[in-house]
Amino acid sequence: MPAHPDSDIYPEATGPAKVLVDKHRAGQPLKLYAGWFFQRVWLALEEKQIPYEYIEVNPYNKPDSLLTLNPRGLVPTLSCPTEPNPQPLYESNVILQYLEEAYPDHGPSFLPEDPYSRARARIWIDYVTSRIIPSFHRFLQYQVPHGTGTSPFQDAGLSQVRTEFLNHLKAWTKEMHPEGPYFLGSEISLPDLVLAPWAVRLWVFDEFKHGLGIPLDGSEGEDEAVWRRWRKWVTALEGRESVQNTTSEKVHYLPIYQRYADDKAQSELAKATRAGRGVP
Repeated sequence: MPAHPDSDIYPEATGPAKVLVDKHRAGQPLKLYAGWFFQRVWLALEEKQIPYEYIEVNPYNKPDSLLTLNPRGLVPTLSCPTEPNPQPLYESNVILQYLEEAYPDHGPSFLPEDPYSRARARIWIDYVTSRIIPSFHRFLQYQVPHGTGTSPFQDAGLSQVRTEFLNHLKAWTKEMHPEGPYFLGSEISLPDLVLAPWAVRLWVFDEFKHGLGIPLDGSEGEDEAVWRRWRKWVTALEGRESVQNTTSEKVHYLPIYQRYADDKAQSELAKATRAGRGVP
């Protein structure tokens, strides 16, 4: 079988993330199979300080140990210590909620106790998956038509996908706790974790799409309060040890995002975006 077109990604974590990988190589009942650029579940495990074994895999060149556990080979996959044999869980949002329920003695709690507040949090978790992430990739994968003589700064299509993405960020931000700094208040929670990996990598648009387009501080006009709240949230995320310690060196993210920016990536998410579908 020919190699997957994206299988030559950098194979392992670097920088602070490598230190964390090495710390979690020893066997544990709970095992995380993940690639170094997948952060959601990793963040939750670190925030809750749940003992786990980290098994690093290339999601486009999957080891037999992963395929035996989960024949679909999805990454991340969690090997859960169930009886009589370990069982897999996949899909990041599902895993996050499993960790919340299966390890109640490991704080912080990622969802409110109040049923209404918990349900509302789930609405905005879904908004990240169904609106923000697809629009992130439509923006990143957008291609200025060749042969039109239009510069990226004048292209209406690029402006449209940028505006769509920023409008989703604004809609999400308006639902944040007014003081925060996190989505639900003073403590980090599931809405924060599901968006965090994308929020701390928004530099990709400066790198590949001629800018993200969030106005400079003090020049936001009617949206000034919204973008100020957004910046407060991002700053709080970037300051957390869990985010810093699960981040690899930027140089290794660049080739991955270059493929998306050139609309050549062959991940299921990239293909879904190309076909006009949502997150697979």
